[in-house]
Amino acid sequence: MTAGQGRLSDLLREHGDSLVARWAELAGAGLRGRTTTTELQRDLGELFTTLLPVADESADGLDGDRHRELRAFLADLSRNRARQGFSPAETASSVFALKQAVFELTEGNDDPAVFRQLMAFSGLLDGLGLWTFETYASAREEIIREQSEQLLELTTPVVKLWEGVLAVPLVGTLDSARTQVVMEKLLEALVETSSQHAIIDITGVLAVDTQVAQHLLKTVVAARLMGAECTISGIRPQIAQTIVALGIEFGDITTKATLADALRHALRFEGVELVRGEKRPA
Repeated sequence: MTAGQGRLSDLLREHGDSLVARWAELAGAGLRGRTTTTELQRDLGELFTTLLPVADESADGLDGDRHRELRAFLADLSRNRARQGFSPAETASSVFALKQAVFELTEGNDDPAVFRQLMAFSGLLDGLGLWTFETYASAREEIIREQSEQLLELTTPVVKLWEGVLAVPLVGTLDSARTQVVMEKLLEALVETSSQHAIIDITGVLAVDTQVAQHLLKTVVAARLMGAECTISGIRPQIAQTIVALGIEFGDITTKATLADALRHALRFEGVELVRGEKRPA
């Protein structure tokens, strides 16, 4: 080790508490109160402890083994910030804020060794800031994917209307991914409930193209292979015209105008007859 090496890390370690406090103050200014000072100081204090062993190194080789723990900590921090709704700029600025705190600490220090190490440390922070951008973007994509899957689950409920009768009320736009979810959830529910009839209600569906229609037909065929009969209800006039124009054949698949008609048909299929009773006097 040459003379002067390690002096910056020694300086950072000596003034660690005050440096982290100043770092948290600078980083918190750009977060507009979206996290408490205590939480911010805790996160940055842990990051500071992880950063100290490599404080005298440059950003070169950031992917190496010596920076593995640091990368892992920043990845966790970025993922947590992404889930909390922070922007990537806010996340990276928390790292960059350490620069100003360190510059303030070393202001007036004329040691050439400290200056050289300070420049290398600044480059390291730049590299770490870019790393937070990358991990934040990956985490955000993962969150969006999870939310999309959850939304698909919520928008494709399988409802038990009667003993042996299930219904899948669909609302909004149907695409290949969603119709695939419909098929999987419906078939799983048929097995779990031992139902013999399923109603696919598309009253709330705005449009149906050839691919979606084919998926619906495949769902009906798959249900039949499992011993269940399917009825499609709620076909709008515009959708009916589109289906005819596209030349899509529903064959012997039962269709009904409304969900009520489809339920009445399914109950007859189950041997249940509905009889209107006399209105009770008010």
